Amino acid sequence: MRMLGIKHKRTRPYTPKTNGKAERFIQTCLREWAYARPYENSEKRTRKLAVFLDFYNNFREHAGINYQTPISRICCEQPL
Repeated sequence: MRMLGIKHKRTRPYTPKTNGKAERFIQTCLREWAYARPYENSEKRTRKLAVFLDFYNNFREHAGINYQTPISRICCEQPL
């Protein structure tokens, strides 16, 4: 974060007003990964997390960022 000039901010948990993006991400993870299908055990669910995060960041279009993927915003944004 320091190398990219990103400031680390902390907010109170479960506070959508100040932490909306994180809260939305958690909801999406629960719906599309954790409880999307039944897993035999927690270990199998955990193994699928990396697959889901790759999909979420590299392939899933996000309406909140004009139907782009998060990785495209990082890789292709022009500096201000």
